[in-house]
Amino acid sequence: MSIIYRSNRIGKGGKPFVMFKIRTLRNDFSGSFANEDGYTKFGKFLRKTKLDELPQIYNIIRGDMGFIGPRPEESKTIDLLPIEIRDVILKVKPGLVDLASLFFYDEEEILQKSPDPQFTFWTQIRPTKMTLQAFYVENKCLSLDLWIIYATVKKIVKSLFLR
Repeated sequence: MSIIYRSNRIGKGGKPFVMFKIRTLRNDFSGSFANEDGYTKFGKFLRKTKLDELPQIYNIIRGDMGFIGPRPEESKTIDLLPIEIRDVILKVKPGLVDLASLFFYDEEEILQKSPDPQFTFWTQIRPTKMTLQAFYVENKCLSLDLWIIYATVKKIVKSLFLR
């Protein structure tokens, strides 16, 4: 099994592309939301620090993604989004980081504590993420991008030193 995970995603204008990440789940894990036991030890570290996202630099170089923008949607879930939100999100290139990824930096911890992670994701987390993504697209500017970069670096540094 490859250490690089490939995922079919949808980019600007609905264009499909393959997004790359470092694999963090055990080979025998088959769930959609990992619990503590689903990750390798090194995978937990990579996820917590978001270093598993580094291969997406390749997607940025290829032009599939930018550094900042709504996270790319999976091709299998894009049609689950309300059309008015989907149309807004797909106006721009997806990004490595966005407001939603900052707001839900601890998303995996939230889901692990939930008695029903799928329900929590689709009824609480996903609606808020959609709102934040649409807000970003409608208010995109250099100062917002700089703030997102600053806040992301700050969160990553905190996660490295405050474990």
